[in-house]
Amino acid sequence: MNSPALVLDGIVKTYPGPVEVLRGVSVTLARGEVVALVAPSGAGKSTLLHVAGLLDTPDRGRVEIDGIDMTRLGDGARTAARRGAVGFVYQFHHLLPEFTAAENIVLPQLANGTPRATALTRAEDLLARVGLSDRATHRPAQLSGGEQQRVAFCRAMANAPHVLLADEPTGNLDPATSDQVFGVLMDLVRDTGLSALIATHNLELAGRMDRILRLDGGRIATS
Repeated sequence: MNSPALVLDGIVKTYPGPVEVLRGVSVTLARGEVVALVAPSGAGKSTLLHVAGLLDTPDRGRVEIDGIDMTRLGDGARTAARRGAVGFVYQFHHLLPEFTAAENIVLPQLANGTPRATALTRAEDLLARVGLSDRATHRPAQLSGGEQQRVAFCRAMANAPHVLLADEPTGNLDPATSDQVFGVLMDLVRDTGLSALIATHNLELAGRMDRILRLDGGRIATS
């Protein structure tokens, strides 16, 4: 494909008040590009990621993934695209506590129609990539914070998405663990050729990505 992995074109989002959070935001992610999104608290970065990840709909503007205008799709097609084309990582891992690490990675694949045996093989492969093969049968409460977030990375990658969106993926970790876990994420993204938009307050981590976008006042500028 020659089209960009992700295009946000003129995104406007307003909440009751009215509060205009996004004021015509446009972003393009090339295939294989890793971009940092830096913004002060309350600037709308989570809203932007939710719109990009099809978790929310813009009031105006276009969201295009893999050359397809997602804003023109019905709810069913958007849900299918969100499951298959997009991976999402949050600041807090949001793993299901009653399931093992491997099962947390298997579940989104089953929801996407993948056979259980295939899904388990995929989960084991992803856990091996992030150095957690020996933690596959552990539940989240038995894992460290850094291990939990690495499992969350694997879950986001479970359905082989083309676009990864991450909202402060290391923000809940201490500095040493944050640096280590971020390195794991970058290796995973680079190895799979993903495009990624990663929101972070950490300018040192942002500087390790391909470029930095700054969101302020509902608008975006490249630095």
